[in-house]
Amino acid sequence: MDRSEILVVTGFGPFKEFLVNPSWKAAQGLQSLGFGERIHVYIKEIPVNYMKTQKIIEELWQTLNPKFSVHLGIARGSRGITLEQTAKNSGYKDKDVCSFCPESQCCMEGGPEKLDSVINMKAVSKCFRQAGMDVIYSRDAGRYLCDFAYYCSLYHGQGKAALIHVPSSDKLVPLLQMIIQTMLDQLEDHSD
Repeated sequence: MDRSEILVVTGFGPFKEFLVNPSWKAAQGLQSLGFGERIHVYIKEIPVNYMKTQKIIEELWQTLNPKFSVHLGIARGSRGITLEQTAKNSGYKDKDVCSFCPESQCCMEGGPEKLDSVINMKAVSKCFRQAGMDVIYSRDAGRYLCDFAYYCSLYHGQGKAALIHVPSSDKLVPLLQMIIQTMLDQLEDHSD
């Protein structure tokens, strides 16, 4: 299989009251549904741990060299799906599940303060909102593990990544599949 046709989808491990994180369940559901014969979906559960997250994301990009990477995170209390445009490098003060936070409070020392996905998340969210679906555009991913993983992925993948915050519902996998397919189509349009 051509390496450029790998889609990485990550979800997070246990966190607070979620013994099985809904983002991980969604990643598993996306692997089951798939994205056609040309795309191999590789899923990975990421622990809610800064040091392990940084290492895993870097290894995924180095070993798999995916076409695109989608990171799913939980948005507690939200009813809709949130597409994040931007990841921040600094401001990570909240401790992970191991009671750790980066001493420098940043992802990549010396890295740019913010990185944006090559995907126009505003256009993707607008397309789905116009069809009556609850898909929200955001430029603030929250300065916790989701944002941290997203920054690491944008950094190592030259912007070819997405962060999607999902509510704690497992009924959204078909909608997530459509959203990610729209992102992949947009990526193809830009590479022509």
